[in-house]
Amino acid sequence: MNLLLVGLNHTTAPVAVRERLAFSEAKLVTALQQLLAAGCVSEAIILSTCNRVEVIAIPRCPIAEAVEAVTLFLCDVHDLPRGHIHHYLYVYQAGAAVRHVLRVASSLDSMIVGESQILGQVKRAYAVATAAGTVGRNLHRLFERAFTVAKRVRTETGIGAHTISLGSVSVELARKVFDHLTDKVLLLIGAGEMAELAAKCFFEAGVTSLFVANRTLAHAQNLANCFHGGGRVLGLDELPRRLHEVDIVAASTGATTYHITRSMAQVALERRRYRPLLFFDLSVPRTIAPDISALDNVFVFDLDDLQQVIAANQRERQREAERAEAIVEAETVAFLATIDQPDIGPTVAALRERLTDICEAEFERHRKRLGELTPEQETAIRHYLLAGIINKVLHPLILGLREAAKQGSEQVDLRRAFVLDTVTTEPLRAETTEAPAGIRRQHQ
Repeated sequence: MNLLLVGLNHTTAPVAVRERLAFSEAKLVTALQQLLAAGCVSEAIILSTCNRVEVIAIPRCPIAEAVEAVTLFLCDVHDLPRGHIHHYLYVYQAGAAVRHVLRVASSLDSMIVGESQILGQVKRAYAVATAAGTVGRNLHRLFERAFTVAKRVRTETGIGAHTISLGSVSVELARKVFDHLTDKVLLLIGAGEMAELAAKCFFEAGVTSLFVANRTLAHAQNLANCFHGGGRVLGLDELPRRLHEVDIVAASTGATTYHITRSMAQVALERRRYRPLLFFDLSVPRTIAPDISALDNVFVFDLDDLQQVIAANQRERQREAERAEAIVEAETVAFLATIDQPDIGPTVAALRERLTDICEAEFERHRKRLGELTPEQETAIRHYLLAGIINKVLHPLILGLREAAKQGSEQVDLRRAFVLDTVTTEPLRAETTEAPAGIRRQHQ
């Protein structure tokens, strides 16, 4: 397959470069059409995410010229000096490009292997390019295969089953402490980025009640307003008397003293009638006293604990990734074997058109012999009878063409296609009465 992929990602370019080359969706259609108008590629899709920018294209000129054209396009469309990005780019051709597209869609080339977001981004890039009119037969077949392979990887491996972000791991551990999270109350201590990410993970897991405690109440209110239904804001001095109202605490501050002490936790437990209380200390230095973990029904996890879970999950994902790589490799080989077969589509279309013309002409020629027909009867003959005959004749021919294509031939074995070997080849004889003796039958 004459396929070209030119791109950069989180392993080859820093974020300062990636953000300069990123495409907004609003500009993608114009950019794709501009790329095709330059004349060096006949089909193109642009995948642009926070971690990668890739142009997948079918070149119509020599590969070296196509690579240079795509590179100049990236520079020109983003108003960058020509030659500014060459050393950040990677180039894949033919089978290597196919393999890379399948790996990207399957989340094997992501910063976090196994993350699920990339497949949706690939599908969106394909949809935008299709709407722009820059996807033809080749890229359509490639991306349809990529979506199928990504689904296989998700269903046949556990690559996405083991969480490896602090927020997701916290949710995973919380589910082991509580039967469910839908009625649990979350307390955030701190209102920074870490607290926001943790809150998002817990809300996605079903938590709907939120407290935010912070030294600056305005910052706490801003974070609380980010979530559906909002949250209640607390001052740090309110923690001792309100701690019993929450089930899960996630602390991420820059304080040098403990915000939660053992005595505070003991009082909260008693007021909770010793229902479980779960703490995640995402701060350095820690802001939740570690000796709290000695209390019954209190669970405390600090960054080291969470990193150990993440490391174990990463090892599991790596094992699953190896299985996924085997699927991608087998699918790449199978796709390349299929794509290199001759395209029988134009031949089938021409056959259908020719048969349709013949049937229509014969119907018109013998129309008067059919007598008076109602409009419904005439429509039924044209749309059902004639179309049915055409389909019946075409079906074995299509199967024969496909079989011939697999053998690298265009010759169809008609006797095999129409199963003629089961039909008698003896001359047909008219069933008539015996002729008088001495009279020779004609046309026997």
